[in-house]
Formats: sequence, C-alpha cells, structure tokens
Amino acid sequence: MKEHDAIPLSDFIEYDENEMLQRSADFYQNIKRRHSIRMFSDKSVPQSIIENCIKAAGTAPSGANHQPWHFVAVQNPDVKQQIRQQAEAHEQAFYAGRAGEEWLKALKDLGTDAQKPYLEHAPWLIAIFSEKKGGIKAQDKQTNYYVHESVGIATGILITALHNAGLATLTHTPKPMSFLNKICQRSDNDRAYMLLVIGYPAQNATIPKHAQMKKPLNDIATFL
Repeated sequence: MKEHDAIPLSDFIEYDENEMLQRSADFYQNIKRRHSIRMFSDKSVPQSIIENCIKAAGTAPSGANHQPWHFVAVQNPDVKQQIRQQAEAHEQAFYAGRAGEEWLKALKDLGTDAQKPYLEHAPWLIAIFSEKKGGIKAQDKQTNYYVHESVGIATGILITALHNAGLATLTHTPKPMSFLNKICQRSDNDRAYMLLVIGYPAQNATIPKHAQMKKPLNDIATFL
C-alpha cells in the first residue's frame, strides 16, 4: 500500500462468532419487514429523523471518497404538488405506451399506474441527485468516479436507515426525471437519480403478493 496520511482504526467492534451469527439473523428478520408501499398516512415525521438517516447515507463508500450525491428533502406541500404534477405528466405517456408492452406486462402484477397521489400525501420526499463533478469539499470541481455505483450504495443505506427508524419507503423513478433539477433548484452538474417517498403506512395499506416473491439464496448467491 502506498504511503498516505492515516489514523488508527479505533471504532471497529469485533464480536464472537455466536454473536455475529445472531446479529446477522436478527438483521435479516428486521430487513425482511421492509416493504415498498404506495398508500401513505399523512402523519408528520420530524425533520431530525430524516436528517439522521441522510447522515447515515452520507457514510457510504464512494469513488475517491468524493461523495458524489446530494439529497433534497421535501416537505413543503407546494413543492410536493409540483413534483406530483410533473411526475404524473411523464407517467401518463409511460403507461400510454412509451414503456413498451414487455415492461408494462412486467409491472402488471404490482398494480401500478400513472396516478401518484402519495407524492403529495406522504410527509416527506427525498430527491436523490448524482453529481458529475465535485470532491471532498463542497466547492471542489474535480471529476467524480464510479458515480452511479456510489450513489446506489448511498441510496441503499438511506432506505435501510429509514426502515430501521420505523418508516416506510417507496422508490420512484419517473422517466425522464430532469424536471426535478428545476423544482429542487439543482444545477446542470446534478442528475436526478431517484425520488424516495417516505412516511408511515396508511391504516389500509397493502403490498402486492408479487412483491413478496423473493429468490432463494441458491438463486442469488454462489459460494466457491
């Protein structure tokens, strides 16, 4: 390893194997309860909880540690209404045929359509942006590396943190998403990556049976 400035690793915690096994099993049981929902309560969520979860996302590994992401957390009703209007306009074209027959057939079992009322009803939206240029400091303008991979990892941590806090989420990716730049006041350096819907499930919330069909370990992993 090349010489570089470094500090001792002081916060790693090593568990014995029995505790490791129990912790891994407990985490699996907890994360199994994470569901994408489309029926949200309008019950408010304190901003401090959202802030903690975004800070957790910000610990994700990234190319050259440039942290090429930006999270715009939205609770303002007017802004949420603008996002819904723009998203539904694009979704109308998507479901009218732009998606193609195969894609629409794949979505059929999830019961989705062009109507997205949860974009206004849920207490929070987080628009996630990737950044083409940046660096360790906010004013840096260096080339960012492995941007898609880095933002994907951070988004996964964010979803997990929100679930761990006791909140439900939905990933939403209207195509195209460039309208989010204008609404969220982001520059051309930013590219909309995903829109995350956050809140409590409505009392009558349901989840599609199809979404509960998860591949078994043998289908998703190989041990050599």
